[in-house]
Amino acid sequence: MAVTAVAGLAQVEGRSRGFVSDVSAVSHRALRSVLRDPETVLPGFIIPLFFFAVNTGALQDFVEAGGGIDYRAFQLPVAIVFAVTGPLSRAVTLVEDIQSGYFDRLMMTPVRRPALLTGLMAADIVLVIALSIPVLIGGHLVGVRFETGLPGAVVFVALAALWGLGYAGFPYAIALKTGNAAAVNTSFMIFLPLMFITPMFIPLEAMTGWMATVASYNPVTYLLASLRSIISEGWSIDVILKGLLSAAAVASVSMTLALLALKGRVSRR
Repeated sequence: MAVTAVAGLAQVEGRSRGFVSDVSAVSHRALRSVLRDPETVLPGFIIPLFFFAVNTGALQDFVEAGGGIDYRAFQLPVAIVFAVTGPLSRAVTLVEDIQSGYFDRLMMTPVRRPALLTGLMAADIVLVIALSIPVLIGGHLVGVRFETGLPGAVVFVALAALWGLGYAGFPYAIALKTGNAAAVNTSFMIFLPLMFITPMFIPLEAMTGWMATVASYNPVTYLLASLRSIISEGWSIDVILKGLLSAAAVASVSMTLALLALKGRVSRR
């Protein structure tokens, strides 16, 4: 009887903590796992800098000679999008929890179920911002300057974080649906066609044929355009809004899939 009473009290006290406290606890645990294994986020730092260095080194003189654009500023958003997409997601951590049985044990606690997903995504946002800053510093060191100043840099990172959070729904959905790390790792393949069928190397107006047509329907095209406008054009509100709406549309799809997968995982217990 005493054990039952204590368990009941613990449950009431646990529920009284609130959704925000649940999210905070889950996100703190996820961030601590990054500190224990920092190599898990290294691709999110190395890959964007690699693409930035290779693309500008190979194409800068050619593109600037023909188009009159600052190619470093043109490529910095590409580096940021690579930084915030895929490798930073804590979806693999979620798979480890499922395979070890820790996720099932969490289901026996008063923690609110959506917090199990939202907390991991909150940790993703922290990582996105943390890794965006070195990329921006690298761009500044090679001469990239924001026409919109420091406020523009803040909006730039916020928009990139929204995209990173929105895309993260896909690996989380796969993790919850399959509980398989290999399947989660292949989720990055969803992003690669989206990224390469864009004005990644040259402006959209310079693209021709079917590539130009497909790119015009690609949400990443409008994300890149908005990020580039913040750097080079100033506050082009219509362009920025198109990027915001594109990121929000992808987020709405991925989050719906992730929440449905969470509901399915919980109902199978």
